[in-house]
Amino acid sequence: MQTLHDIPTLTSKQAAHYLGVSDAALRLWRSEGRGPRFFRAGEKLVRYRRADLDFWIEARLSKPTPAAVA
Repeated sequence: MQTLHDIPTLTSKQAAHYLGVSDAALRLWRSEGRGPRFFRAGEKLVRYRRADLDFWIEARLSKPTPAAVA
């Protein structure tokens, strides 16, 4: 059985699930140009590469605060 980690490109719904957000949030971010990179596989078919989702997550990781380092 395939998991989301086995699929190189994801639908918007799958990508939202992978990120732990709603599909509506992902659509909003896409329309505002602030979400993860995506491509159109057709006029209405939006797809996300899992590698781009992982990159987007990594870019948003917070740095440890000095108190947390001690």
